[in-house]
Amino acid sequence: MTVTRPRSIRRGLARAYWRVSRWTLRTTRVPEDGAGLLIGAPHTSNWDFIIMLAITAEAGLPVRWLGKHTLFRGPAGPFMRALGGIPVDRRDPAGLVDALVARIQAGDRFYLVVTPEGTRSAGLYWKTGFYRIAQATGLPVVLGYVDRTTMTTGLGPTMHVTGDVRADMDVVRAFYADKSGFDPTRRTEPRLREEEPEGDATTP
Repeated sequence: MTVTRPRSIRRGLARAYWRVSRWTLRTTRVPEDGAGLLIGAPHTSNWDFIIMLAITAEAGLPVRWLGKHTLFRGPAGPFMRALGGIPVDRRDPAGLVDALVARIQAGDRFYLVVTPEGTRSAGLYWKTGFYRIAQATGLPVVLGYVDRTTMTTGLGPTMHVTGDVRADMDVVRAFYADKSGFDPTRRTEPRLREEEPEGDATTP
């Protein structure tokens, strides 16, 4: 079976879902043969992530995503991998970003779906992995969103990080300022610990 066929099947299923869904899909198109980091935010529920996979399937994008290694055990493992999952052992996270960078630099073309909030509960900071990968590879960052207040979802603008963390995150914050996620009470403000003056960051 070719790579194109399962992708077209996923796209057909996704389009059928969007025809009956209560959500309105409003998305900016990105290259189907491209690669980048695809932010899924705000990440306040498992539904956020499921919706993001449906968005990428409808757009026909090759995607990968990171999941707890326990999700890949037993008969569920092949299914999770077929959906683009990459198992991650959170007890040993060292080298994960380096491994992903090496994979991308070796020519593997895909959009990596990441949820920088790192948890479905409200927190103080986003995790920095997506920014480090974008800097190391030069890949663009696509801002995907879920907004329950308007029942809209999709892919927003694409940006390249510049190394000026605060300025880049100001762009991110401006986009997500009116996006609530599935559960607004669990939303985390887009902010990286590296933006804080040294010694001022509070440990969550």
